[in-house]
Amino acid sequence: MPTGTSDQTLTNRQGHPVVNNQSMRTVGARGPATLENYQFLEKITHFDRERIPERVVHARGFVCYGEFEATGKIGEEPASTYTRAKLFQQAGKKTPLAIRFSTVIGGRDSSEVARDPRGFAVKFYTEDGNWDLVGNNLAVFFIRDAIKFPDVIHSLKPDPVTFRQEPNRIFDFMSQTPESMHMLTHLFSPRGIPASYRHMEGFGVNTYKMVNDKGETVLVKYHFHPRAGLASLTAEEAAKVQGQDFGSASKDLFTAIEHGDYPQWDMFVQIMEDHDHPELDWDPLDDTKIWPEHQFPLRHIGTMTLNRNVEDFFNENEQIAMGTGVLVDGLDFSDDKMLVGRTFSYSDTQRYRVGTNYLQLPVNQAKNAQVATNLSGGQMSFQRDLAPGQNPHVNYEPSIHDGLSENPREEPNRPPEIRGPLTRAVLERRNDYAQARGRFCTMMDWERDDLITNMGDLLSQCQRDVQERMVWHFFLVHDDYGRRVGEKLGISAEDVKGLGPLPKQVLTDDDQKRLQQLGRNGDVIDPSIWGQWTSSVKNHKATAEEVLMGKLPSARPIDQAAE
Repeated sequence: MPTGTSDQTLTNRQGHPVVNNQSMRTVGARGPATLENYQFLEKITHFDRERIPERVVHARGFVCYGEFEATGKIGEEPASTYTRAKLFQQAGKKTPLAIRFSTVIGGRDSSEVARDPRGFAVKFYTEDGNWDLVGNNLAVFFIRDAIKFPDVIHSLKPDPVTFRQEPNRIFDFMSQTPESMHMLTHLFSPRGIPASYRHMEGFGVNTYKMVNDKGETVLVKYHFHPRAGLASLTAEEAAKVQGQDFGSASKDLFTAIEHGDYPQWDMFVQIMEDHDHPELDWDPLDDTKIWPEHQFPLRHIGTMTLNRNVEDFFNENEQIAMGTGVLVDGLDFSDDKMLVGRTFSYSDTQRYRVGTNYLQLPVNQAKNAQVATNLSGGQMSFQRDLAPGQNPHVNYEPSIHDGLSENPREEPNRPPEIRGPLTRAVLERRNDYAQARGRFCTMMDWERDDLITNMGDLLSQCQRDVQERMVWHFFLVHDDYGRRVGEKLGISAEDVKGLGPLPKQVLTDDDQKRLQQLGRNGDVIDPSIWGQWTSSVKNHKATAEEVLMGKLPSARPIDQAAE
């Protein structure tokens, strides 16, 4: 080590000690500067590039680490009944994980109390490689086909001319998209503004499959329920928080972990036989639908605990990369159209945003499994993925000269047989209003009041044709929904009863009957008739003071948290 240096001496990226970090090299004190200013050029050019493109969606987020502890069961049955995935097989088995909570629409420096779905993305570092479960805090989504994803995001993003998020653009799109009514009923209630990341649910949203040792498959939905319970903000309370702190959710999570108050979620699955279920009036692969729990009960499979914060925000938060295609043996895809589209899109955006070798970064590496590929090169390559004893000259397969070879083990699989015309078509069983009605009825009173207030305030900023179509949809969901929002806009059922269905819209027989007596269907608020509906659990009405002063409720015992 050069004379006068120490372990804390400032160096450049080449390891050269920096002797003057205050002034660039110039001709005289006043300049001009010279071109061979290596230290300055290295420093300023890195500074110019120290931001990678922010995510198009989920730009603002926060990462922390923890572990998943399995029960060894799925409900009351051995986990092996449904899946051969190793992380679920043994009671007490712990799998390290990283999780990224996020907002969806806002930019990297936007408010964490904006009305927005929240990302709930978990990366499990399993012994069979990584498993990414990329979901949201709301159980459903706006659309059911991935080809519409750019459209729905464009409608929610700022106007390309004014660069403001405009209600008229949002509801212009939504009014022509009946399947969005269920998601909108969630999002514009207080569930659209969680009080903190610790106090919100998580859902896989997409329909996946589990595969057991016999190759048998079942359809599966994933749920995470917070032991701290749910807590949400009204728009009024959120505005008070935003006036003082844009990063309240990140602060709350970071502080809780630093103080040893480790957040926990109970993980559940819903199981369904792997076929198209013609007996249901909705399609199991439709992301705008939930699976009612009285028909498909929640089955406890383990607990997630978050116990460590990141050491470097950029390397661990900005560069963590999730993808729905990242599955381990024993887990599989369904034909969910949103899942298929996301599986291409997510990995594609990571390669664009972070780079070809994003999986070599520590936060994205398969920490507990060996990585051996014939892939190499590309920008920012750190190493070759060589196996022990692999001939480094052989980067192809097959080879008889100590190259990599296929795994000889064949896992049993019973793939479905698929027949049908190659087509562009929507799902047949759409039933766009029934589950939105269920959600409207199972809200707490204060949630429903806030939903009506929010819808009325935002739709009052929209053009009349958009207002009328949205009120028409609300009447098809529930009499009170249409009436109460309509009263805020000066629009009655009589004003919109002449509107016919949208082009290509399919109404159920029940929808047709409701349309004939719009606003006079005798609807009541009776949660009991809907059974147990996902997300219809107690929601704490949080205040701005609780959020800003760190006084949100703490964790509850499992028997209460999983109600």
